[in-house]
Amino acid sequence: MSSTVSTTPGKRLAVTCGDPAGIGPEVALRACAQSEFPCELLCDAQLLESTARSLGLAWPLPPHLHVRHEPLVAAVQPGHADRRNAAYVLRLLDRAIQGCVDGTYAAMVTAPLSKAIIQESGVAFRGHTEYLAERTGCAQVVMLLVGGGLRVALATTHIALAEVPQAITKASLVSVLRVMHADLITRFAIARPRIAVTGLNPHAGEGGHMGREEIETIAPAVAQARSLGIDASGPWPADTVFTPQKAAQFDAILAMYHDQGLAPLKLASFGHGVNVTLGLPFVRTSVDHGTAFDIAGKAQADPSSMENALALAAQLAGQQGHGRGRA
Repeated sequence: MSSTVSTTPGKRLAVTCGDPAGIGPEVALRACAQSEFPCELLCDAQLLESTARSLGLAWPLPPHLHVRHEPLVAAVQPGHADRRNAAYVLRLLDRAIQGCVDGTYAAMVTAPLSKAIIQESGVAFRGHTEYLAERTGCAQVVMLLVGGGLRVALATTHIALAEVPQAITKASLVSVLRVMHADLITRFAIARPRIAVTGLNPHAGEGGHMGREEIETIAPAVAQARSLGIDASGPWPADTVFTPQKAAQFDAILAMYHDQGLAPLKLASFGHGVNVTLGLPFVRTSVDHGTAFDIAGKAQADPSSMENALALAAQLAGQQGHGRGRA
């Protein structure tokens, strides 16, 4: 995540500031002000100005930072989310998506939003990842978290645990592995990516004694992926593959559900990890944390994850398609 890698010349990173009542505006401003990357912050300009002044940051912003003003729907009280601003939050995303698709922006970096607040506004919304897929018409996108020496992708994302076994199919796993393989090569410049695939059940099903998903679904998917030239292996027991010695043997790990993959990654990297959406027609990164309404407006938010998200977005946008070996 070196900050010395520049973005596509003449293009800025689009930075959406997330829920206005959360820590998004704060971490976005702090991270952008500390970085050397040209950025355009999509946010209400008055909210940004008041946030900058409260943090003791220079206003107007330095020359490498621009503001695209998007007006709030309702006044903001830090820490108190208002569902009336859900439309504003989605408008930030739509502006950034359009700019990435039409080539205005080099990449998209997102601050945290509240899924619950958007849902309370009457909009069916499961998360950034799913929204980006819908808006870009991508049939398969993959959530990948990077941090703590790990790259962890998810076979399923924001669904109830009880729904996971039915959601995992041979076809869906092969589709996810194909996206991972392609983007690890073209985005991360890993020439021959090695991907570990976890089991769903404890001990990867213990030979069918603790579930048959590994035998009937996951292992056949791994075999098909290998027949397509993908260096996938598994299913591995999750408590084995996430040990440091075993994880170091792979470039990425595909976990079967949200907490199986993100719990170990956040233990290794929380506050510094980066969320990447694979399979999109552009680069998108994000923080690995939520809106933190409890500390919003108190100048206590750690911008490290956003700083890393900016740096990784710049790196990925600047080296697409070069295939320069393992990262």
